[in-house]
Amino acid sequence: MQTSTELIALLNLTDVGENNFSGESYTIGSPNVFGGQVLAQAVNAAYRTIPENRFLHSLHSYFLEAGDLAVPINYHVAEMRDGGSFSTRRVTASQKGKTIFILAASFHQKEDGFEHQTTFNKKIKQPEELLSWGDMLDQFGDFLPKSTKAFLSVKRPIEFKPVRVPNPLDPKDLPANEQVWFRLKGSSKNLDYRTKQEILTYISDYNVLNAAFNPNASKYNFSNTQTASLDHSMWFFRDFNFDDWMLFSAESPNAFGARGLAKGNIYTRKGTLVASFAQEGLLRPKKQ
Repeated sequence: MQTSTELIALLNLTDVGENNFSGESYTIGSPNVFGGQVLAQAVNAAYRTIPENRFLHSLHSYFLEAGDLAVPINYHVAEMRDGGSFSTRRVTASQKGKTIFILAASFHQKEDGFEHQTTFNKKIKQPEELLSWGDMLDQFGDFLPKSTKAFLSVKRPIEFKPVRVPNPLDPKDLPANEQVWFRLKGSSKNLDYRTKQEILTYISDYNVLNAAFNPNASKYNFSNTQTASLDHSMWFFRDFNFDDWMLFSAESPNAFGARGLAKGNIYTRKGTLVASFAQEGLLRPKKQ
């Protein structure tokens, strides 16, 4: 999977009747289903039952079991409420009769109101100054740890450029934050807002836990720590386009008890805030 067209096809579920939808999986390098894929497919399922004039404004979810890449995922949508301006849906994802994920999502019709937003540091390094994951693989692949090289070698429909690139051969503790520029590969023209939200939901599960890892990066990393997304929430604010780089900006206020919390915002390159997110993940050191 290397383009936005392939990603959209992956997220577009098959309707199997009675508010049930079926989806396939694609690996991002992990032996289990990528959490962002389940999130985005669940949003796709919920949207199939929503009036055309209402749009996702928030979601809250829990990852209950690791997903099997070889088994289709069934998504069942429960229509909880359709009010005067809001609709609420509950989505349950399952494999082989076992629930692996649950989502609550709320949809709102467009309304006018007052506004404000937070901003990011305009002095941040721009994408043209940075190396992408593909650039890192090309330039440093022979020197990277095997697990890192394997992860970077996976073909993806998104290009990522981290603002700060740690040296895996000389790990150091870092501030509890993470900023990554990203953009879609392939055509992104004429996408409706629903599809853009599904794609952004998919991308939002990348890079999140790095912020929680960073303060202990001299000792812990993804190879010596058991990790998993435990929950994930998002709030959507403004429409946007994927025609330029966007910024994923996360910070981690806490890690304790084998869990790490990260939260942050997603901006357009011009600084428009389009969404916020929060996630707690399992960060369990592996016993030597």
